[in-house]
Amino acid sequence: MQKTFSILTLGCKVNKYESDAMAELFEEKGYLNVDFEREVSDIYIVNTCTVTNLSDRKSRQFIRRAKRENPDSTVVVVGCYSQTAPEEVSSIDGVDIVIGTTERSKIVELCEEFEKEKKQINIVRSLKNDKEFQNINITSEKDMTRSYMKVQDGCNRYCTYCIIPYARGNIRSRELEDCVEEAKVLSNSGYREIVITGIHVGSYGYDLGNIRLIDLIEAISDVRGIERIRLSSIEPKTITEDFMKRAVATGKLCDHFHLSLQSGSNKVLKDMNRKYTREEYFNTTQLIKSYMPFAGLTTDVIVGFPGETEEEFMESYDLIKKVEFSRIHVFKYSKRSGTVAAVMKNQIDGNIKNKRSEKLITLNEDLMRNFAEKNKDKVQSVLFEEKMKGDSYLGYTTNYIRCVTNSEKDLKNRIKRVKIVDTSVEPIKVNLEGG
Repeated sequence: MQKTFSILTLGCKVNKYESDAMAELFEEKGYLNVDFEREVSDIYIVNTCTVTNLSDRKSRQFIRRAKRENPDSTVVVVGCYSQTAPEEVSSIDGVDIVIGTTERSKIVELCEEFEKEKKQINIVRSLKNDKEFQNINITSEKDMTRSYMKVQDGCNRYCTYCIIPYARGNIRSRELEDCVEEAKVLSNSGYREIVITGIHVGSYGYDLGNIRLIDLIEAISDVRGIERIRLSSIEPKTITEDFMKRAVATGKLCDHFHLSLQSGSNKVLKDMNRKYTREEYFNTTQLIKSYMPFAGLTTDVIVGFPGETEEEFMESYDLIKKVEFSRIHVFKYSKRSGTVAAVMKNQIDGNIKNKRSEKLITLNEDLMRNFAEKNKDKVQSVLFEEKMKGDSYLGYTTNYIRCVTNSEKDLKNRIKRVKIVDTSVEPIKVNLEGG
């Protein structure tokens, strides 16, 4: 009888990419991929996140749940939580295999070893001296429209609120030629768009010599069949005049940038150990708009960071309005054990965090509506990714407006010219150009 496995992914897009790659390894060995939430499995893999203490708690809940579903199953815990707390994870009742943020390519062999020996396996090790990117590639994703490509791991920034450098180690970039080879495979599989992702994408290439992120973008843009390249989160200092000139020249980099802000107050940015000022951040957004006037600018903002005053919060609010983001993601500061910020004085009361969060969420609704209005009646390019009910298709413009249209023809994985006609609802309604 065919053995089954299931993977639950918590956290970021990098984790999602790594889960998909691990799934391929199992499928290549003849295992059947089943739904973690709905079906009983022989092997449960929990790909963990450790951004907050709440993330750790959620990981533990799913680990215990897996063993309850099938007491005879093999439970594997991988990812950032197991990397930062391997002994804690090992002590959770029912955990059979513990893998950190490296050696995931061995996961099938480790499961088969456990099946024979029935002895707990823990291969988590220190990342301190790791200098090489560990490949775990994807060759055949399922949705056939856009594909994530992990090109980088680790982070050297050590923001005071963040545990990720301890979970992922220092920056390690994937060889440019290897990235291009994966892009060719994905193109041959039918993908039209690649999303470049990593833990700190803007640092790509710094450990490879003179190679930088823009060199990678140019190289992937030369791959026939790949029509769009999109970036995951980057920091403002990644964007320079040279970067924008070369990016526009490729004709393939989407005019959508997720620029991490976190705070619009210079005092709070310094306390966070962010490496830019509010003025530098704003200038970067204007540089982008000078080359891509309709660019979608999205960002993350933390409210209630230790010591943040009402005036400093309003500095964030005012900068967000001034930039005119297309969308913002608001997070209430949450203590993370092991970080500098967790032991800072002047921790902010939860009620204050809630009020500040609500204020920014309301602002976000206005920003999204205004950005859609700005794009109304403009001809856009949309990659349709999903068929919905009836003859309805969902897709995204290059500047990341989520939109929908009706068509009797199959639009999935096709890029079409459209015009926004109704911004009063989400997803935004568009008409195909030419009918």
